[in-house]
Order: sequence, then structure tokens, then C-alpha cells
Amino acid sequence: METSFNRGYLICFTGTVLWSFTAIFIRYLNDAYRMPPLVLAFWRDALVFAGLAIVFLLFAPARLNISRGNMGFLLFYGLVLSVFNSLWTVSVALNGAAVSTVLAYSSAAFTAVFAWQIFGESLGLLKVLAVSLSMLGCVLVAGAYDPKAWVANPLGILTGLVSGLAFAAYSLMGKAASRRGLPPWTALLYTFMFAASFLLIYNLAPGWLQSQDLSGDLLRLGASATGWGILLALAWVPTIGGYGLYTVSLNYLPASVANLIATLEPAMTAVSAYLLLGEILTSTQLFGSAFILAGVVLIRLNEGRIASVHRPVVLS
Repeated sequence: METSFNRGYLICFTGTVLWSFTAIFIRYLNDAYRMPPLVLAFWRDALVFAGLAIVFLLFAPARLNISRGNMGFLLFYGLVLSVFNSLWTVSVALNGAAVSTVLAYSSAAFTAVFAWQIFGESLGLLKVLAVSLSMLGCVLVAGAYDPKAWVANPLGILTGLVSGLAFAAYSLMGKAASRRGLPPWTALLYTFMFAASFLLIYNLAPGWLQSQDLSGDLLRLGASATGWGILLALAWVPTIGGYGLYTVSLNYLPASVANLIATLEPAMTAVSAYLLLGEILTSTQLFGSAFILAGVVLIRLNEGRIASVHRPVVLS
């Protein structure tokens, strides 16, 4: 049993390390190649879909089968993912890798509130405290308390704050997919396929997004083998690799434990962003980050407590 747990910890930790490099790759592509955020989001989702489709076709073609009744649900799931990926990629470009990742983790608090309203999950004092800490942390990390910040970077603040809401919506769609009995990898394949389709529409539609240089130039990387290689690595290593290892770790660890390990991601991203990109969080942003992570940990601990209370007793 101990060996199995140790293996689970190692797998989950490795997956979290891979995940933490997502924003690093995105920020590098934004800076080095001036790649519009929505173009980057499109190629990332399209390459994730392509990678999963190749694996399924070669090793598990039966996983491609999906009932017609679930197709509409997956279409909407993909729309939600496209909105989240759009907001988060813009947030990385405007706020930096560390800040955008921390703000996205406010989704745990939003998810608790929405799950209370939609799925009837309990919302006790511990969750209320967690939500309050996360909201305060968001304000501090984004600098939303300073009127000057709204003048200097209004789009960055808005996208950073709303990305947490969008991630919460995506998490709730995951809960709904599980209740429908959809296999997680099959749902992931179709969700990224539809998300890439929506992102292609966002990029091709003329208007405000293109005027802000957020979309439009799908072939910005041109003939750069290095650029395409980094983009492919973004899709297949931190995205598919991180998600895959996290999913595998659930075979060895309780979900509550795996979730707690995953909360290390913002700290890992902040360290990597400092070492590789020269990003530095201010003392106020560090305090805000601590509040958000404290809120996430409280929610995860509460989930673990509820799971242990309702776990069936097995008599030997």
C-alpha cells in the first residue's frame, strides 16, 4: 500500500511540474514571436486534439465512439473551454505567467459557489471563508485595489479576474460530464476538438479582437521550426502530459490528495517565471497569492473531510 501511495505521489507531482510550465511556454511564444494570444490558443487546442486523435486511432479506436445525445453537450463543453483558453492566454500575455496562473486558481472558490447553486452541494463556513480569501487574493494579485492599475492595464485586470470564473465553468462542465458517464479521455478529445473550432472562428472573424492584435494571423510562426516545435511541446508536454499523469495518479491516490498536490502549480510557475523569464511578484502579490492558495487548500481539505465521512464501511 505504501509503495502504491509513493508511486501515486511521484506521478501526481511530475504531472503538476509539467502543468506548471504551460504559462511559461505561452509567455515565451508571446514575447519571442509576438504570437497573438488567440492564435496561440487555437494552435494549442488543435494540436492537443490532433495528438489525442492519433493515439486513439492507433491504440484505442473504440474511445472515439460517442452517443449522438452527448454531442450537443460536448459542443457546449468545447465552447466553455474555448472561452477559458482565450481569456487565460490573453491574461498570460498581459499579466505574466505567474500572475495569470495564480488568478486562474481562484476558480476553486467560484466552483464551490456555483456547485452549491447548480448541483446543490453544501456551502458551509469553511467554504465561505475559502471564497472570501480567494476573492481578496484576486484583488491583491491583479492590483484591482489601485485605480491607477485600471488606467494602465484594464484589459489585463479584467481578463485575469474573469479567467478564474471561466475555469470554474469548465470545472463544472467536467463534473457534469462525469455524471453523464463520459470517459474523461474521450470527453477531453472532443472538447478540445470543438474548442479549436470555436477558436478558429474567433481568429477569422474581423473586428475588435484583430484590432487589439489578439487574433488574426494564424501563420505568425511562418517557417520557424523552433517556434512550431515549442508550440507542439506546449500542447503535448504540459497539456496532454500533465493531464495524463494527473489522471493516472488518481489510480493510486484519493482525489482530495491529488488536488492538494496540484495546488503547488502556481508556486512552481512563479519560480520558473522568475528563473526563466525574470518575472517578479511584488510583496502585495505574494500576499494575495497566499490568500488564494489558502482558499484552495481549505476547499480541498473540506472535500477530503466530506469524502471520508461518506465513504462506505467495508467489513472484512
